[in-house]
Amino acid sequence: MKYVLLIHQGSTPLPGSPEWDRLSEDEQKAVYSAYQGINGTPGVSPGLGLASPETATTVRVQDGKTLTTDGPFVAVKEALGGWLVYDADDLDAAIELASRVPAARMGGGVEVRPVKEY
Repeated sequence: MKYVLLIHQGSTPLPGSPEWDRLSEDEQKAVYSAYQGINGTPGVSPGLGLASPETATTVRVQDGKTLTTDGPFVAVKEALGGWLVYDADDLDAAIELASRVPAARMGGGVEVRPVKEY
């Protein structure tokens, strides 16, 4: 079964931020290594990292008119930072992979969601 792992950044330090700069070089290397290991896991299709929510444009259609707004305006803990797809044997395997995502232990979380196949 395929699962999408949605990586919610929360308060996870991101490269280029002051919080990231406070991590030791070994801690930074460990984060990069963990993501490389995850992306090299059989069955994983690496997704892409996303820019911050402030760079997004939200599109809605009301009364036939296309409306755009900056945002979304979400709490930091809800911001989606990236995603990947995992073709796993079962939910337990997907949860195990999600537990290896650095964001899950550094102030964020990982939502594991089955992919509906039509």
